[in-house]
Amino acid sequence: MFALLLTAGCSADSGGSGAANDPGRGGDEWFTERAQETGLDFVHFNGASGRFYYPEILPPGVGLFDYDNDGDLDVYLVQGRRLGADQSSDTPGAGALKGRFYRNDLRVNADGTRHLHFTDITGKSGIDATQYGLGVTAADVDNDGWVDLLLTNFGTNQLFHNNSDGTFTDVSKPRGIEDDSGRFAVSAAFLDYDRDGWLDLYVANNANYTLQNETVCPNMAGARDYCPPQIYGGQPDRLYRNQAGRFVDVSTKALAGGKFGPALGVATADYNGDGWIDIYVANDGEANLLWINQRDGTFREAALLAGAALTEEGKAEASMGVDAGDFDNDGDEDLVMTELTGQGSNLYANDGSGIFRDVSAASGLGQLSVPYTGWGTAWFDFDNDGWLDILSVNGTIVAASGRGAEAFPYDQRKVLFRNRRDGRFEDVTGQAGAVFELSESGRGAAFGDIDNDGDVDVLVGNDGGRVRLLINNSGNRSHWLGIRLVGPTGRDMLGARVEVIRGGSPTIWRRARSDGSYGSANDPRVLVGLGTVTDTPTVRVHWPDGRAEAWSGVAIDRWMTMREGSGR
Repeated sequence: MFALLLTAGCSADSGGSGAANDPGRGGDEWFTERAQETGLDFVHFNGASGRFYYPEILPPGVGLFDYDNDGDLDVYLVQGRRLGADQSSDTPGAGALKGRFYRNDLRVNADGTRHLHFTDITGKSGIDATQYGLGVTAADVDNDGWVDLLLTNFGTNQLFHNNSDGTFTDVSKPRGIEDDSGRFAVSAAFLDYDRDGWLDLYVANNANYTLQNETVCPNMAGARDYCPPQIYGGQPDRLYRNQAGRFVDVSTKALAGGKFGPALGVATADYNGDGWIDIYVANDGEANLLWINQRDGTFREAALLAGAALTEEGKAEASMGVDAGDFDNDGDEDLVMTELTGQGSNLYANDGSGIFRDVSAASGLGQLSVPYTGWGTAWFDFDNDGWLDILSVNGTIVAASGRGAEAFPYDQRKVLFRNRRDGRFEDVTGQAGAVFELSESGRGAAFGDIDNDGDVDVLVGNDGGRVRLLINNSGNRSHWLGIRLVGPTGRDMLGARVEVIRGGSPTIWRRARSDGSYGSANDPRVLVGLGTVTDTPTVRVHWPDGRAEAWSGVAIDRWMTMREGSGR
């Protein structure tokens, strides 16, 4: 049995300073890679056989969610298979290839030491995922207090209901999720767009591709390579309204007037500050979409007018990963998205009314990220100083020159950008740890406090490679506040906004969400970095239904649960 011993300033749901260093396994590294030794012994198989089937370049997403309500994050890992007529000739054992599900058996001792270990429970879970997997998202879709699982595939979407006994049941057809019309998606998002207390579903569909319309495309060197999605065209996205646990496709009416592209990322947030959740979609090589909630069951596509469809130069770039968050601490939701090598990641600053300004160049982020093709990404405060930073996992879509004999030569290293608190970012990858020296074909990235020690860790899925678990050793050296926001049924209240009010320090805004990044499910809890401030803050929660409640004198350096209706 593999075990990881960690030390931290305080334990989950208990008090502590939160400022203790981790003098153990991590040493001076900000992040250390711990996947295999903690039991996540998983290698993704993309089925690449030299035929350059388009889906091979896209996976895998990864997922973090607490399926057994024991207070820690469990792990789902997407798996592929061989595509085409030769799919039965996979590598040895490939007949059993399926997505893998791991239970987190975290143990926190009285002295604060932590033993982190994952157990593969795929066989007993009932999750039989043998399609060509692409992405994962998770949420409680029937308000029973247990998180369910949605998988996106090159095939049909699958919804697995959590039976609350450690098992899941495939309810795709009876719940209205399965889509066999030829569409396929990588990313999806759960949101309560109509504020009725039930989580609805946005599915961001990708290219109009089948194995039958496969096209031969050369790269810049003239060798055959993967085709861009524009060769096949985009597919309309879908919006499903949740009606007491059953989903109904309302796309035709609710999403009228949108020009859909090949979508790769989706991030939901209240972008215009009216209290209703909106939807931002990152499209690959086409204009991005911003669906503004009209509060009547419909959305208006407003990305171009809002300044969030194209770059400052008027270009549609290859947007892949995306996330929304308040990077400049002015109280509104800004956007970051990853792009192709040569384009640089984009940063759109929100003026508070849902109008965006491209500050990619001014922030330094655009130039710093030019060498990379980014996928999974997020706003996260890795050092808990109260300002949101950026991590991007990367991998090119053009085979590396001179490495044509390798099975999948599409690797790049991960990068970490620290928020300088003045509107600019700096590349601190060289200080982040040895795992950042690895060159891999990064795709999905899920962000969450996997060891409950008060800082954000990162789970990374590599296309045709090993999963990576980046344990954060630096964040809990500062003070922090961890909150799980739940409704009356015990469901995570995705979309709720948290206002952390501190005397003499700027107010910090954060949001409960599991979407964003790329094809992955994030920790739905809210973790707020407080830096060196030790004062107990007031926390005001703005719930998705428009109501707000406050808690005064909230203890710091611990995880806690705030339930709707229990504040003042």
